[in-house]
Amino acid sequence: MSTDLSNIRNIGISAHIDSGKTTLTERILFYTNRIHAIHEVRGKDGVGAKMDSMELERERGITIQSAATYTTWKDTHINIIDTPGHVDFTIEVERALRVLDGAILVLCGVAGVQSQSITVDRQMRRYNVPRIAFVNKLDRQGANPMRVCKQLREKLKLNAVMIQYPIGLEEKHVGVVDLVKMKALFNEGDNGETIREADIPEDLVEVAEEHREMLLDAVSMFSDELMEQMMEEAVQEETLMAAVRAAVIANELCPVFCGSAFKNKGVQPMLDGVSAYLPCPTDVENRGVTITTNKEDEQELVIDSDPSKPLVALAFKLEQGQYGQLTYLRIYQGTLSKGEFIHNMRDRKKVKVGRLVRMHSDEMEDIESACAGDIVALFGVDCHSGDTFTDGSVEIAMTSMHVPDPVIHYTINAESKHAQNLSKALQRFSKEDPTFRVAADPETGETVISGMGELHLDVYIERMRREYKVPIEVSPPRVAYRETITRSADFNYTHKKQTGGSGQYGRVAGTMSPTENGEVYEFVDKIVGGSIPREYIPSCDKGFRQMLDKGLLIGQPVTGVRMMINDGAFHAVDSSDMAFQAAAKGAWRETYHKAGPVILEPIMRVDIEGPAEFQGNMVGTIMSRRGLILNTTEEDGFCRIESEVPLSEMFGYSTALRSNTQGKAEFAMEFSRYAEAPKNVADDLVKKYQEEQDKKRK
Repeated sequence: MSTDLSNIRNIGISAHIDSGKTTLTERILFYTNRIHAIHEVRGKDGVGAKMDSMELERERGITIQSAATYTTWKDTHINIIDTPGHVDFTIEVERALRVLDGAILVLCGVAGVQSQSITVDRQMRRYNVPRIAFVNKLDRQGANPMRVCKQLREKLKLNAVMIQYPIGLEEKHVGVVDLVKMKALFNEGDNGETIREADIPEDLVEVAEEHREMLLDAVSMFSDELMEQMMEEAVQEETLMAAVRAAVIANELCPVFCGSAFKNKGVQPMLDGVSAYLPCPTDVENRGVTITTNKEDEQELVIDSDPSKPLVALAFKLEQGQYGQLTYLRIYQGTLSKGEFIHNMRDRKKVKVGRLVRMHSDEMEDIESACAGDIVALFGVDCHSGDTFTDGSVEIAMTSMHVPDPVIHYTINAESKHAQNLSKALQRFSKEDPTFRVAADPETGETVISGMGELHLDVYIERMRREYKVPIEVSPPRVAYRETITRSADFNYTHKKQTGGSGQYGRVAGTMSPTENGEVYEFVDKIVGGSIPREYIPSCDKGFRQMLDKGLLIGQPVTGVRMMINDGAFHAVDSSDMAFQAAAKGAWRETYHKAGPVILEPIMRVDIEGPAEFQGNMVGTIMSRRGLILNTTEEDGFCRIESEVPLSEMFGYSTALRSNTQGKAEFAMEFSRYAEAPKNVADDLVKKYQEEQDKKRK
């Protein structure tokens, strides 16, 4: 591989579920000679798509883990990460976008911008990832790339512009018109491997000219040279391509390519677009922070994609393979060679690079070294997702990625003879996936797993059964409720205990009130005149914090509480750290119910799509679940409903939706916010919690 960074592209392929990401990746690998036969996603031929290497992925026909591969197209070395489309596996998309320089946003030519397309676009914006769009499935009935381009502008607020125009749609789709070269491109051969360039068909000349004018208008502001050439009516291909590239890298333009990956149309011209318009590692500004003992002294710095500078690399994904832990690394600066020592900035441990490989889905190829801008994998290095490695000469950490909080819990049990295997599985999965959490219920001692949704946890449970041979029993899912307070209440509490010798004494007074900016907890110290000595102030804070873990209504975490202390008293002998912690806890217990505590429930954003004839049924499934309809749109016999529904009402929803729409509708769900639970729901939860507590006391 060349060290010319301008020839490297690190790209991700992301989209709504079922838009054809994995099929597109399969075609890219075929046309770049990385695989020699095309296999379909659901693996009916017993092989399955190259990038869906997990048995579960082939069975369900969905991508669960992001898979990495690399390939070469003409002179460009491309590292590709195929990411899942299902919102439950959102962390896979987050960590891929964190290390990528550019992305291909795949859209279905019929359904257009769907709910998960919006989520993926939001994630791309979070990491400032430039993108090109590929409108897929133009062979399907009802495909309309111009409508999809319009949706990109209206729904995603992208400056989307057609850079290709389709030649025919549905069963007549045979190729595309390249609006930069003003040539028609036809895919020929058994698998579309030959591209034939020809003049634009006569009936499309006028519409192609019209779309080219739109393209020129959109990019002219990024190049003075192009504007001059437009005035002289002598636009050169190189100038136009350079202007498009500058606009894409500045995140000011989204060129729209089109084709049908399944029917082998339009994939190679899109690959040319990846080489021509998406950024190379040196076009993107990557930032890290200097590590210091005092967090406030940390400084942000720009990391140069320079192979000769000290090494800085980020471990963005872990996998447990048959030979031990496989760690995916994005090298941001410097060069990494086999056999050298690298330093983990989290725990300062020095580790040796035993084996360095390039990944091709679940296959690997040994390499001696890799340099800045590349994505590779290490074997046998024990680390966590998000760790930064350097050569030891610099103290730099890459900025971390956004990890959403889990919203659903299952309690799992296994027979004691399987305990060791279960422990191994849980340890491995929680290390690989930051959104998969494991904890023990402090009261029952049962193991509780938490995740982003039913599908997310179901997949892990199925993997424990298959990969670790652990027969697991699962309790019904539990919702991650929260508690908060709605008004201010004053407290004045004295803790006194005398048990022979020195006793315990501490008094705290102040106000409990809701926080203003949505903060989880705020502690305000307004003690003057030494009524509580300075060394005991942190003890009060600690006592209050310990009460946040378990609210007094239903035993769920408490959020949005501000504790202000302004008075108190101490005893020269009997006061201690423990006494003031106990006083703070006592004050909390005494005041909590006066502060109007309420239960917050997670509200999910639920987007349903299906045939318009079932619109009433689809709305009915939402309304019967305490849902709120936000928006409904209908076009071409297809209906989309955007709504908000409490998570507690969404269990088993897929079955209800299928039975109400003859299996023709689909839905996507993601966490939106926490909102106060209605009184009847809250009362039921409190009653249930109290019954459980009574049982435990007996």
